[in-house]
Amino acid sequence: MPEDSRPADVDVDTLRRGPSQTRVTRVSTGSGTGRPFVLVAGIGVASTYFEFLAPLLAEKGEVYALDLPGFGGVPASGESPTAAYFADQVEGVLEHYGLEDPVLIGHSMGTQVVVEVLARRPELSHAVLVSPVVDEAESTAIIQGVRFVQSTVRESLHIALLAVSAYLLCGFLYFFEALPHMLRYRISDRIGEGRATLLLIRGEFDRPSPRRLHSRLVARAHRARRWEIEGAAHCVVNSHAVGVARLAIRHADDELAAKGRMPAAEAAVPPAAHSDLRMVLGAMLSRLAEWISAARHDENGVERAKARHARVLWDAYRPGR
Repeated sequence: MPEDSRPADVDVDTLRRGPSQTRVTRVSTGSGTGRPFVLVAGIGVASTYFEFLAPLLAEKGEVYALDLPGFGGVPASGESPTAAYFADQVEGVLEHYGLEDPVLIGHSMGTQVVVEVLARRPELSHAVLVSPVVDEAESTAIIQGVRFVQSTVRESLHIALLAVSAYLLCGFLYFFEALPHMLRYRISDRIGEGRATLLLIRGEFDRPSPRRLHSRLVARAHRARRWEIEGAAHCVVNSHAVGVARLAIRHADDELAAKGRMPAAEAAVPPAAHSDLRMVLGAMLSRLAEWISAARHDENGVERAKARHARVLWDAYRPGR
């Protein structure tokens, strides 16, 4: 990060669109004057997956990280949880904040939602698909379950705890209601409908998002780049957020090669404060407070906890530390 970086400001809004609610976490450093970024997480999880990525991107432009209906403690609306339905909510966010040409970034099932938005809005110029799913050759629940387990063994304990807390907030009934829609979605058939220049990113050990799927998507997209991050698995958007941020920013500026591979050492989130007990406890307590507030539908508590968590991470990773 630049030496003159400012602490991140965090605001949390809840937008209502008919019976649906979407929680929007806005992150800004005040120094980022570029295009905004809109972050869409995968099935069952929430904007907490972007805890490292959002502040990094905020150095370039304002960030909007979404908790879609049914995820992150946001109530489900009763509507069918399809990619098209979630795309409606993302479009509502773009309209509410007047975002004309943001960089959309989707992870896992969030890539399906982003592809749907791009198909409707040809004016959007850049998007990033991190770990897109589902490979049509392996679109059954059993095979996908195996692939996620194979990827999970490469993830950290931090990622595992983050995922479990998110799935508990989502609820397993809603997760299994959304799962068939994710498995049936044919991202290869829809990706060519948009006109944006795409960047596809995968981790080296990302079994749910195999190289053959990326090859197919690049071939069918209007224009696309593809990059792989060494040592990463499916949750590359969190564990290797530094690399994802660098690639996304260079992609948005059209300064990125069409194909490449980034070493893990350049991409991984550095263990800046793992030995700082106060930082570790502060991060854990703020995340626990967020989880409890979300479970109680206490939006003010969620906002306070998210802001506190962002400050803890900033103190740990700020320039010059």
